Amino acid sequence: MIPAATDPDLQIAIDGALARIRERAVELGPAFGALADAITRAAHGGKRLRPALVTASFDACRTDDANASAALSVAAAFELLHTAFVVHDDVIDHDTMRRGVPNVGGEFRLRARDGGAGAEGAALLGDAAAILAGDILLHEAFRLVAMAHTDDATRDRLLTLLDDAILVSAAGELADVENSVATRHPSRGTTLDTAFNKTAVYSFRAPMQAGALLGGADAEALRVLGDAAGRLGLAFQLVDDLIGAFGTTQQTGRDSGPDLRENKRTPLVALARESAAAGRVDEALALAHTGPVAVREAQSVLESSGARERMVALICETLEAVRAASDDPALPDRAGDLLRTLADGIEGRVP
Repeated sequence: MIPAATDPDLQIAIDGALARIRERAVELGPAFGALADAITRAAHGGKRLRPALVTASFDACRTDDANASAALSVAAAFELLHTAFVVHDDVIDHDTMRRGVPNVGGEFRLRARDGGAGAEGAALLGDAAAILAGDILLHEAFRLVAMAHTDDATRDRLLTLLDDAILVSAAGELADVENSVATRHPSRGTTLDTAFNKTAVYSFRAPMQAGALLGGADAEALRVLGDAAGRLGLAFQLVDDLIGAFGTTQQTGRDSGPDLRENKRTPLVALARESAAAGRVDEALALAHTGPVAVREAQSVLESSGARERMVALICETLEAVRAASDDPALPDRAGDLLRTLADGIEGRVP
C-alpha cells in the first residue's frame, strides 16, 4: 500500500508555512491577500504522497530523533513544491478547474469578471495570479529546507536534492509540451525519459533520499535507495498513463479515457505505434475527443495493438528491479521493507 501523510505535526508544518504567506500578504493589499487565500486552498487536499515518502524514508533509516523536526519541514517543502507544479501545470494546460472547483487561475478569472474585465482581461489576471502563486510556493519550499533544524552539511545536501528535483522536473515538463506539439511522434525512449524526468525525481527519488539523508543513511544506501525510488516513480507514472487511458471514472476523477481525449503522447501510445496497428492507432486517437463512443474505440485499438499488455509488463519489470534492490545489504532492513511495500502498492493500482 502507498503511504499517506496523516501525521498531525506535518499538517502543522504545512499550515505554518501557509500562515506565514498569508500574514505577509495581507500587508500588501487585498488582491495579494486573496492570492494567499487561493494558495492555501490549492495546498489542501490530495494524497500528500511526497511528504509521506519523506517521513517514511526517515523512519526507515533513522537511528535517533535528532532530525525529526527537520524531516517535518522538508516533508512540508515537498508538498508545497508539488502544489507549485500543479498550479503551474494548470496554466500550461489552460485549466481553470481542479477537483470540481475553480483553481487559482479560475478564482482570479472570476475576480476579474467581478471587477468588470472582459474575457481577455480575465484570462490575463488568472494566468498571472497562478504563475505568481506557483512562484511563491517554490520560494516557500526552498525556504523550509533552508531553515530546517539540521547541520549545515546536511542542509546543503538537502538543497541540492531540491534543486535537482526542480530542474529535472522542469526539463520533463518542457519535453512533454514539446512532444505534444511536434509533428513527429516521439519514440518510446523519448516518452519514457519524459515521464521519468517529469514525475519520478520530484515525486519519489528526491523525497525518499531527503528522508533517508536526515535519518542518517550513508552514501551507498542513498545511492541504492535513489535508484530504486526513481524506478518506483517511473512505474507510478506508467500506471497513471494506463489509468488515463483505461481507468474508471472513480480512478480518473473525470470521464473514462481523459488522456485519449486529449491525445497525449504517452509511452502507452508510443508502444501502440510500434505495432502493425500504428495507422489505426493514429486515426482512433485523432477522433477520441469527439465523445465516449470514440474513446471506447481508441481503447479497443490500443488494447488490440498489444500496447496495454506490453505496458503492464514494463511496469512489472520495473517493479521487480525495485524488489531486487530492496535486498541490497547497503539498505537498512526497514528501508528494504518500505521499497517492497511501495512496489506492491503501485502494482495494485494497475487498472
